[in-house]
Amino acid sequence: MKETHPYHVPLRFKITRPIAKALFRGIFHVLGRVKISGKENIPYGKPYVVAINHVSIFDPPFAGSFWPEELEMIGASDVFEKPGQGQVLKLYGVIPVHRGDYDRHLLTKVVWMIKSGRPMLIAPEGGRSHVPAMQRAKPGVAYIVEKTGVPVLPAALVGTTEDFWQRARRGQKPPLEMRIGKPITLPPITPGSDKHAARQRNADLVMSHLAGLLPEEYRGVYAESAIFPSS
Repeated sequence: MKETHPYHVPLRFKITRPIAKALFRGIFHVLGRVKISGKENIPYGKPYVVAINHVSIFDPPFAGSFWPEELEMIGASDVFEKPGQGQVLKLYGVIPVHRGDYDRHLLTKVVWMIKSGRPMLIAPEGGRSHVPAMQRAKPGVAYIVEKTGVPVLPAALVGTTEDFWQRARRGQKPPLEMRIGKPITLPPITPGSDKHAARQRNADLVMSHLAGLLPEEYRGVYAESAIFPSS
């Protein structure tokens, strides 16, 4: 599939997305203590990829609802079948992806949307880690950046652990934080090179920048390669 016309957000999502964002912002403000930093790093009005660490189901709605611009999102297809969660994903217009599968149609669609000027939220790990420590990224994020030429913004999420809901129900108002890093330009993939290995290196580079924004216990396999933001 090759799209030749620009992507435009469907009218129904133009209506439902602001509502969904406002609803989740309200919920997170009631349940936790929210802190967002680094919004000045966002290249407003331009396409880019937002890369997040992915601990739990709370990550995409937290990042998406507090992001100053409206983001396109990718979500695991199996979640679409779950009551409640599935309806929310469909309401927002999340793009379903089969975890672990190489989906050329999906990648083509994502590239088309970004080239049309839309910013995209991606979890490079490919699924929830269920623990704070990050797992190794899949190379998909590097493939998307290679085909679009857009920068990557690492957005480190802290506090969205799987026990967040239990702690919030007890009235603890646990802290929730999103730390947005500066845009990253990934090295080009040179013709004739091992593309899979080069894409994996670039995906690891994204995660190293993410690790530098995260507390030590969140860095996981990228603890030794963390790249800390310059002052």
